[in-house]
Amino acid sequence: MLAMAGISLQAHAAIEVYEFENPRQEAQYKGLIEEFRCPKCQNQNLAGSDSQIAQDLKRKTYEMVVAGQTDAQIREYMYERYGDFISYKPPVRPSTWILWYFPPVFLLLVVAAWLWRTKRRQFQASLNAGAGSEGVNEAQVKPEVSEIGANLSSEEAAKLKALLKEHGVNDTDVNSATKK
Repeated sequence: MLAMAGISLQAHAAIEVYEFENPRQEAQYKGLIEEFRCPKCQNQNLAGSDSQIAQDLKRKTYEMVVAGQTDAQIREYMYERYGDFISYKPPVRPSTWILWYFPPVFLLLVVAAWLWRTKRRQFQASLNAGAGSEGVNEAQVKPEVSEIGANLSSEEAAKLKALLKEHGVNDTDVNSATKK
C-alpha cells in the first residue's frame, strides 16, 4: 500500500496547475512554453518536457507572466540566461543571420543554377537541332568564291581579294572570283 501511495504522489507531483488572473495571461504562458525549448532535452519544448530544468523554466515563465512582464521581456531574460538556443524562433541579430538568411539564399542559388543549366542545355539543343534538322552541311552553306565575286566592281573585288588572302583562301579561287 505504501508503494502505491508513493507512486501516486510522484505522478501527482508531475502535474502542474498554474492559476492565472485572466485568459490572456494563460494564453501568453502557453505560447511562451511552446516557443522555448528545454535546454536538457533535444528537440523538445518546455511544454512537452518533464525534466527538472524544464519544470523550473515553466515556473519562472509563470512567475514572470503573472508579474505582468511582456513577451519581449521574458524572451530577453531567457536569451540572457540560456542564449539564443532556448528559443525555436531566435531573434534576428548578427550571431543568428546564418540561421535566418542562409536557407533562403542557398535555395535561390540552387534554383538559379538549375535554371541557368536548363536554359544552357535548351540553347545548345536548339543550336544542334537547327543545324541538323535542315540537313544542310557547311559546303552547302558557304557559296563558291567565284559566285561571290561575280557581281562586284573592280574596287570591291580588290577589297574582297585582300580579305580572302587574310583568311587564307587560295589565290586561284580569289583570282577567279575577282576576274568575273
